[in-house]
Amino acid sequence: MAKKDPKEFTVEEKLKNLYQLQTTLSAIDEKRALRGELPLEVQDLEDDIVGLTTRIEKIKAEVEDYKAAVVIKKGEIEKANIIVNKYKDQLNEVKNNREYDTLSKEIEFKTLEIELCEKKINEAKAKVEERTADLERAQETLDERQKDLEEKKDELDEIMQETREEEEKLKEKAKEIEQRIEPRLLTSFKRIRKNARNGLGIVYVQRDACGGCFNKIPPQRQLDVKMHKKIIVCEYCGRIIVDPELAGVKTETPVEEKPKRKRAIRKTVKKVDETPEMETTVPEAEA
Repeated sequence: MAKKDPKEFTVEEKLKNLYQLQTTLSAIDEKRALRGELPLEVQDLEDDIVGLTTRIEKIKAEVEDYKAAVVIKKGEIEKANIIVNKYKDQLNEVKNNREYDTLSKEIEFKTLEIELCEKKINEAKAKVEERTADLERAQETLDERQKDLEEKKDELDEIMQETREEEEKLKEKAKEIEQRIEPRLLTSFKRIRKNARNGLGIVYVQRDACGGCFNKIPPQRQLDVKMHKKIIVCEYCGRIIVDPELAGVKTETPVEEKPKRKRAIRKTVKKVDETPEMETTVPEAEA
């Protein structure tokens, strides 16, 4: 049986496929979330090790340069000492003061050169000690980083081993669903999902609001969503909106409570005796 062209699907079928794809991709995200920050930590440790290795090689090269400089300066000192000894021997054979002064200045100049070379040697040796100490510290740090990297990799491999098989199945399922979605719509969905903070590109209506940004959806727009006649996107966050029924989510309809009948209170009216009081006359006293 020939496969149906994704463009021939109804809007309802397109939305169902999109929601299935979203559910599958969210499951993959959950599997990856189990790894936590481990992949990033492993990457950081690998970068640190590369940086430390480069630094150690640089320090070693500097130490070798300083050691080579010491050897060169020692050779210059030996040559200068030979010349000084030669000039000193010539001093015993000078015939005038001019030759004596010239040889004395040459001896003094070579002596200064020897002192300068000795100063350079001492500085180079100090640098060798300093950089050697830096090398030892860098090597210790490198050993610690490599140990941490091995532990993190073992931990990551263990988690990967647990989730790899399930993740591969979910990836195959996602590819299968993607084939049922037209390329233009799939590209738009992936773009929306990439920009969404929680990775949701399609959400269902929850309590009259968008399930992604939780902004209220006007009643008319909710009606359009339920009709499945066109693809509706949230005007606030840009996510595709579907109704809960299409997403397979059961929503509880709130039961309206009947107002309680107020109990009638019968008022009892006390009858008042309307019989006029009898007037009593007091006889006047006789005169």
